[in-house]
Amino acid sequence: MSRTFRSLSFIASNTEEAQASRQELIRTYGDTDTRDADVIVALGGDGFMLQTLHDTMNSGKLIYGMNRGSVGFLMNDYAVDGLRERIAEAVENDFHPLQMTTENADGSTSFALAINEVSLLRQSYQAAKLRVLIDGQVRLEELICDGLMVATPVGSTAYNLSAHGPILPLEAPLLALTPVSAFRPRRWRGALLPNKVTVVLEVLEPEKRPVNAVADHSEVKSVLRVEIRQSEDTTAHILSDPDRSWSDRILAEQFSD
Repeated sequence: MSRTFRSLSFIASNTEEAQASRQELIRTYGDTDTRDADVIVALGGDGFMLQTLHDTMNSGKLIYGMNRGSVGFLMNDYAVDGLRERIAEAVENDFHPLQMTTENADGSTSFALAINEVSLLRQSYQAAKLRVLIDGQVRLEELICDGLMVATPVGSTAYNLSAHGPILPLEAPLLALTPVSAFRPRRWRGALLPNKVTVVLEVLEPEKRPVNAVADHSEVKSVLRVEIRQSEDTTAHILSDPDRSWSDRILAEQFSD
């Protein structure tokens, strides 16, 4: 079904290519303030798309990305002609991010959202020691590793994949719990979790083995305890071309080199 919209707003990353493309599109289609536009067209790479989604979560804004970066997994192909028609026929994908709540060594607490993944990473040359609890039950009493992440289906092809985690179909109600260079238990390769669970990661020996927590691009130093769950009351909206849907992209990644 075609989408009805009146106005577009064009935003771009700071690269020369993205900025030049923005000016070309504005000359062709005009430009509306992002606060008033029906659809925001984001020009850049995956990092810029993540930033845009974070900035517009719960605003009801629809985001249509076109690749002016490197990989562009989250983006549609760039083209000037026929943009209004492409957006009118685009498929809407709605995502609930992960919410990360941390208790920190200095006594503070922090909160952040993640569309891709929440990661715990060792801060020094010492490997991290973590305890893993799922819905209040200890599942790993002690995991020695360089890091551990909880990834969404959207993020399963990003850092999660580089750490040899599974690719999750977009429609799968799952999260990937993936270690980074696990040392003990040596054979543990991670787990698939229902997306309704609450994951708690406790840092063992935090003074000797400090750990940082990262939710997409938000980093917290020296955490003691991290709680991760899917946020049901927060939503991001992104548009994809019908012939290059996110589901198709994720499926294609499972058969790529």
